[in-house]
Amino acid sequence: MKHLLFLCSQNKLRSPTAETIFADHPGIDIDSAGLNNDAIVPLSAEQLEWADFIIVMERTHRTRLNRKFKHALAGKRIAVLGIPDNYEYMDPDLIQLLKVRCAPYLP
Repeated sequence: MKHLLFLCSQNKLRSPTAETIFADHPGIDIDSAGLNNDAIVPLSAEQLEWADFIIVMERTHRTRLNRKFKHALAGKRIAVLGIPDNYEYMDPDLIQLLKVRCAPYLP
């Protein structure tokens, strides 16, 4: 089973949408978190340890992730989807974008 972690800023719109739409995808376990200190679910070192693969929504998220948790990222694959914070939770356009941009990373 592959452990996939989705990250955005607040864990309010994009990463929870990804967690919801891929929750039943075969062969993967999904979790999500936010990189901001005041995120709904702030990213923890335990989540990073659990994750086999990390998917962030924007380049700035990757930069912040590296700055804040560099010690916990050894050997972790990280992908950047390039999805801006322009969508509501479960927005049909966001869902379509996530499905297309995540396809290369799903089993």
